[in-house]
Amino acid sequence: MQPGQQRLVVVSNRLPAAIKRDGDGWTVKAGAGGLVTALAPVLKNRGGVWIGWAGNSDPEMDVDSLLEDFSSSAGYDLYTVPLTKKEVDGYYFGFSNEIIWPLFHDLQTRCRFHPMYWRMFLDVNFKFAELVARKTTSDDYIWIQDYHLMHQAFFLKSMGVKRNLGFFLHIPFPTPDIFMKLPWRWKVIQALTEFDLVGFQTMQDRKNFTECLRRLMPETRVVGRGAVVSVDMGNRQFRLGAFPISIDFNQFSELAEQPEVVEESFKIKEALRHRKIILGVDRLDYTKGIPERIRSIQTLLRRYPELIGRINFVQIAVPSREEVDEYKELRIEIEQLVGRVNGEFSFPGWVPVHYHYKSFPPEELVAYYSAADIALVTPLRDGMNLVAKEYCACNVNEDGVLVLSEFAGAAAQLQKDAYLVNPYDMEGIAKALNRAFHWDKEERRGHMANLRDNIRKNNIYWWVDSFLNAGIAKSLGDFPEVDTLQFERG
Repeated sequence: MQPGQQRLVVVSNRLPAAIKRDGDGWTVKAGAGGLVTALAPVLKNRGGVWIGWAGNSDPEMDVDSLLEDFSSSAGYDLYTVPLTKKEVDGYYFGFSNEIIWPLFHDLQTRCRFHPMYWRMFLDVNFKFAELVARKTTSDDYIWIQDYHLMHQAFFLKSMGVKRNLGFFLHIPFPTPDIFMKLPWRWKVIQALTEFDLVGFQTMQDRKNFTECLRRLMPETRVVGRGAVVSVDMGNRQFRLGAFPISIDFNQFSELAEQPEVVEESFKIKEALRHRKIILGVDRLDYTKGIPERIRSIQTLLRRYPELIGRINFVQIAVPSREEVDEYKELRIEIEQLVGRVNGEFSFPGWVPVHYHYKSFPPEELVAYYSAADIALVTPLRDGMNLVAKEYCACNVNEDGVLVLSEFAGAAAQLQKDAYLVNPYDMEGIAKALNRAFHWDKEERRGHMANLRDNIRKNNIYWWVDSFLNAGIAKSLGDFPEVDTLQFERG
């Protein structure tokens, strides 16, 4: 790295690569998902750094050696924060997923406010901050990702380490009435105020945060209008912004037009005898509203019996946190509901609900998106929900319908052209699906064309640009690729 060169340093709970057991040895596999898609090109060959946990808690493993080859091919440096099983249990499964995740998704009855979780959360955040301090310089821009690492700025400043720090929260931020139930509410809010820029998915999330801030720190003043505002705390200032995350639109759209994907999409339609396909795609999680969705399909078939035999509901549930009891119970509940609905309505040659509990390769998932006439995206609460955007990007014929929960962050951006529903209202969802089934072709096309234009324009690179512009008045283009040949010649 050249002196004075500004690098982008991404810090997240997980690295963009995971170490998996392969027979008797270990192998490094590239991660997937929107964050990796968005940030890997920004870091590649630009002197970028990614800091995180490698997903393994074996203290004997030489993780750094395993990641060296991956770093070389990825074009940026990876540094791992080693975590013990006890730390993972307390910080990740405990504080992050049994307190913050349900609380911030308005499901506070699922929270377990164990003080040990809080102590472990602080210990692990301190561990991350130590590595960030060692592996970065004051010229770097440090971009912290998500709720697992809310104390990074607090600990770096307590060490006397000066860095330009941005934070982005990928999940919703709750209203004051819900947030105030957190026993460590003041400390969490105070830690977030130590960042130079705090980003949220929607303006509503930002508003919720400022209301919590005013309740806990009444002297706070919020100045400005628009997507990014300033917060004056008397002794210091920082900025707040709304930056809706997105997808690589062209990647999905082009994949949907690949001949093998088009063929696979046609096979799916053939297998279901060209009935109208309603599609749900989710990670298996209690925030996604899958049981409510299946009950909505049951309500649809009871209220509109003329649709019996004319539709198929396909629910793809990607396995998640399989070792957690709540998720095991959720899986059983969903399977029992599917059985009940199919038992009530099936006849020879037709089963209403097709349930897949597995991960699909990208090409096959895109084929399902392309085949679906209606996407039913009804989380009980979601920071954004990229499935809604992925479906639209893959709908290259522009004849699909997006039925979307009003409690998904994506609703704020897509509300004009999606059919918004209350995910708790089974009759309302049934009514929306019946209307979508009968919607005029031109009306469908007009709305889907608008949705696709919106997502194409506000894609994942726009998201990165808008955050960096607010954080350091720079964009992707301001992080030039390093001339690797020059270093080789030198």
